[in-house]
Amino acid sequence: MAPEESQEHNQLHFLVIPMASPGHYIPTIDIVKLLAQHAVRVTFVTTPANALRFGSILDGAIKSGLPIEFLEFPFPSMEFGLPEGCESLDTLPSLDMLMPLFLAYNTLQERVEGYIEKLNPKPNCIVSDSFLLWPAETAKKFQIPRIIFDGMNCFTQMCNHVLYMTKVHESVGESDLFVLPGLPDRIELTRSQLPIVFNPGSKDMHGFHEKLRVSESEAYGVIINSFQELEQRYADEYEKLKGGKVWCIGPLSLCYKDESEKVQRGNTSSINKNECLKWLDSQENGSVIYACLGSVSRVEPAQLMELALALEATRKPFIWVVRAGHKTQKIEKWIDEEGFEERTKERGLLIRGWAPQLLVLSHPAIGGFLTHCGWNSTLEGVCAGVPMVTWPQFQEQFLNEKLVVQVLRIGVSVGAQNVVHLGAEEKSGVGVKREQLRKAIEMVMEEGKEGEERRKRAKELGNMAHKAIEEGGSSHQNMTRLIQDIRKLS
Repeated sequence: MAPEESQEHNQLHFLVIPMASPGHYIPTIDIVKLLAQHAVRVTFVTTPANALRFGSILDGAIKSGLPIEFLEFPFPSMEFGLPEGCESLDTLPSLDMLMPLFLAYNTLQERVEGYIEKLNPKPNCIVSDSFLLWPAETAKKFQIPRIIFDGMNCFTQMCNHVLYMTKVHESVGESDLFVLPGLPDRIELTRSQLPIVFNPGSKDMHGFHEKLRVSESEAYGVIINSFQELEQRYADEYEKLKGGKVWCIGPLSLCYKDESEKVQRGNTSSINKNECLKWLDSQENGSVIYACLGSVSRVEPAQLMELALALEATRKPFIWVVRAGHKTQKIEKWIDEEGFEERTKERGLLIRGWAPQLLVLSHPAIGGFLTHCGWNSTLEGVCAGVPMVTWPQFQEQFLNEKLVVQVLRIGVSVGAQNVVHLGAEEKSGVGVKREQLRKAIEMVMEEGKEGEERRKRAKELGNMAHKAIEEGGSSHQNMTRLIQDIRKLS
């Protein structure tokens, strides 16, 4: 056997199956790139619209010779009553179509199994999103170890575990504070701030979450987008819980080194890169507040007006990513009629749609990040070494806020009280007033001793994040450990 053939014969092959939502898809693509950088052959299951939207970031990696291939299957949107080309959570016209989207995704199971059947040897490992149930059946059928990628951190995993085991939240009122027992820090929450699985909104998903729990417990292990130094005590606890099969291999966003890659990551940017950089270059270091509430942001226009007026009231330079799902026109109309953009044009930059977030956050002009505390954004804020203004909306975002504000002490909360259930935004109205937002922004940007210390801690964590993914760093070592583990199994 020629050396390259034996090399190929020994090469591990991972099949990676993402979930169709930017917050899940983008870090999964990062995992693909990382695995390939560690000489693993990776096949990435995708659909036409998602390959176009999110896949271009891998084109350069493939051209440079990394062993990545796309396995693209047609997506049956129309059959399930979805608009043509609607293949991701953030493109749904309404969240009532969430179930049809999931059902349409389930049809990929048969196609993926048809692909595996023809392969000899079979893939060594399946990496799938924790929200997908069918890859568990596929993995069992072909006896392939399955690792789930869970978009959460170890802190949140441990909080969820404690809630599930102790049911401590079930004996208190909606807005009563209670303590999560048995954690390394004293974490207090109310029931109205809990993730949907413990705090069902109008759509009860209990059966689905129960199935996810079982599926997760049957997986061989879990990949976490975090780094051990960030949350060491929680990483240790979670690893104990999972019998050592937990690999913190993040921050995943740091696998992009050059500017053009940072712009490409995710969706096509709605603003020209040079225009954005030129604006940032014209600002003083650490003076700009960057406000972005995530890729599936459906914040009510009335609530966004409060944010706009708070940004204006701080008299600080700001970048605001304007996004309100299907109600974007309403907020645009307000911006127009009120003359908001005109009034703030000397110090405000409005980005409509998708922002090149990594590029913005890593610019020295950014002094604070107002975030919805989705884990990808939060971790990107940590990597950039900037303090945060935390405004959680739904899912596990209130738990992420506790990590940022209380455990890491690099953020200030705007004081949001309740989860805004997806699809029920109208009922929530204006939960946070402009005055609360203004105060939190000013605290994060202030010059005083407390502000300085917060900035110093944020910088230190940013440095640690970069060290973790370098050769010899904890995340780099964990990736090596994961690959060796699968090699032994094979």
